[in-house]
Amino acid sequence: MATTRSPRRLLVTSALPYANGPIHLGHLVEYLQTDIWVRFQKARGHQAIYLCADDTHGTAIMMRAKREGKTEIDLIRAMREEHIADFAAMGIAFDHYGSTNSDANRELCGIFWQRLEAAGLIAVREVTQLFDPTEGVFLADRFVKGKCPRCGTPDQYGDNCESCGAAYAATDLIEPRSVYSGAPPELRASTHHFVQIEQLHEFLAAYTQGLLEPGQGGPLQAEIANYIKGHFLAEPLRDWDVSRPAPYFGFEIPGAPGNYWYVWFDAPIGYVAATQEWCEKNGQRLADYWQSEAVEIHHFIGKDIAYFHTLFWPAMLKSAGYSLPTRVQVHGFLTVNGEKMSKSRGTFVRARTYLDHLDPAYLRYYYASKLNGSVDDLDLNLDEFQAKVNADLVGKVVNLASRTARFVRTLSAVYPDDGGLFERARAAGEEIAAAYESCDFARAMRLVMALADRANEYLDRAEPWKVKKDPSRGQELSDICTIALNLYRQIVVYLAPVLPSLAIRSEALLGGSVSKWTDAETPLVGSTLGTFEHLMQRVDPSQVTKMIEDSKEPDLLNAAAPTAGAAALDDGAALALEPLAPVCSIDDFGKIDLRVARVLEAAHVPEAKKLLRLTVSLGGDDRRTIFAGIKAAYEPGDLVGKLVVIVANLAPRQMKFGLSEGMVLCAGAGGEDLYVLPPDDRAARSGAKPGQRVR
Repeated sequence: MATTRSPRRLLVTSALPYANGPIHLGHLVEYLQTDIWVRFQKARGHQAIYLCADDTHGTAIMMRAKREGKTEIDLIRAMREEHIADFAAMGIAFDHYGSTNSDANRELCGIFWQRLEAAGLIAVREVTQLFDPTEGVFLADRFVKGKCPRCGTPDQYGDNCESCGAAYAATDLIEPRSVYSGAPPELRASTHHFVQIEQLHEFLAAYTQGLLEPGQGGPLQAEIANYIKGHFLAEPLRDWDVSRPAPYFGFEIPGAPGNYWYVWFDAPIGYVAATQEWCEKNGQRLADYWQSEAVEIHHFIGKDIAYFHTLFWPAMLKSAGYSLPTRVQVHGFLTVNGEKMSKSRGTFVRARTYLDHLDPAYLRYYYASKLNGSVDDLDLNLDEFQAKVNADLVGKVVNLASRTARFVRTLSAVYPDDGGLFERARAAGEEIAAAYESCDFARAMRLVMALADRANEYLDRAEPWKVKKDPSRGQELSDICTIALNLYRQIVVYLAPVLPSLAIRSEALLGGSVSKWTDAETPLVGSTLGTFEHLMQRVDPSQVTKMIEDSKEPDLLNAAAPTAGAAALDDGAALALEPLAPVCSIDDFGKIDLRVARVLEAAHVPEAKKLLRLTVSLGGDDRRTIFAGIKAAYEPGDLVGKLVVIVANLAPRQMKFGLSEGMVLCAGAGGEDLYVLPPDDRAARSGAKPGQRVR
């Protein structure tokens, strides 16, 4: 991304959040990255339109609505309101936020489809697709899990592997299972529509490798361009399955009753539909944005969907006669304290939970200090989070204003001699801007903090708190504070894309603008200051702790063993719930054969209110069917693949649903308060194995 001061027209998007769940801190990496970049472009005087929408279609929405007893429309409406509220509270400022379930999107899907058909890119053929026999639905790729067919990593989704990055069909998975019911999916035949993107192989190779406009740098980061070239373009591109048979929540394909566009077809078209809606509100024409060489289109996405945005989406745009993305900026995933986000540890934090405890400015700055424009994962280290915010924002930046703004009411009429500090900070603006432009926010933050260090060094030498004690040095005090507050103002200008709330409060204090990049080029003099109020509070460690505690949810099958102290407390509570059974002898206990087993399959028993049907393995060919009364506590998909302890020599019991050949051990009072007991399967000690006896 080349830095320029000439006016630019930018259309910017983030990936559309799925309307099946709340926004969490992992999602916010992308939306904050995009928001910061857009705010920077606007500060530079460019027209930058930030568009997004809820991604609303698919089987997952249909199934959730069914479980909650709602219509799909009611579900997506409520989720959209929640998403918009969370984004706004985090300071993410969309110019328009739409929905893929809109009239504009339906119409545009039809236009894209007609042009793909006219280009001879649509093929129709009967295929076999995975079907959940328990729930009675065909399964979208993301709702089938199994082992990756390329690297063998277990528990991977049916479209791509998070471990090796391979993309594949869900039918290629090894040992697949339905996410909804845990049942092994069946193959059933149905009619599907495909986009034959291999016909565009040469074009896609040229586009992704930056050969369409040599010398322009290409639309992709080097690591993504190389990945696409090595993993996909080295061989013929697979036809892209873009339809699903009924039942399905989405848009029915014109001329193909009972067939619907797959969510990954209509979702990216949602970018164009959101633009259409924005244009209608602002008296603009869609063609001036999606069919114009004068507009740059920038997509910000996660690395898990790079395949769709760099191959399928450009193929659709090219065939339909729309502009290609100027840039597809890909970021990595979020980890917390060096590990994958975890509900049991409380590190799977929803945006709303964060907002209940902490200032959005903290997270905006911390993410900015970590984002460097690469596809590397970003780690939210909570100790570093607190230390960095307190040291940088409170200790360095806000400190400049808090130690001077209370000493004067008006800035000096002429900017004093500061030894070149203001000029050095003004000259640094272009280097900071170049870092923002390339999405290397981490470098931008380092450069800004270096300015803050120099400003604080000046303040420490000038000691205005001492000068204030001598009434005869009033002009000197005014000059010191004028210099410090102007250096502070420059820093806030450079931080405004990251910290818009601090910028607003600073404008009220200083009586001058900090919203334009050029505000850092000219000192503010003669201005009457507003009443000083605290600009930012330090991070309260207790609030971080409360946020983590409020985010914890039971993850019992993967929970670590408690510490000794925790065990003692929990034991006391458990004994109070239920008295001990009568004493038994060691001989009595020896009659019970407890074995480790692995859950191979799990499914609801439609006729039963409390039971799940489990198929477990005791190793080798020894498999058992067990009907377990844990339906209120577990979803079937949560159990598949997990180790449990069973009573293996319990006499089989014939039930109307079938023969139950054992019992799964649980703790708890019953109903939702049931906890399956997981054996220790730590790899470092080889771990418990199916068939081993519990002693």
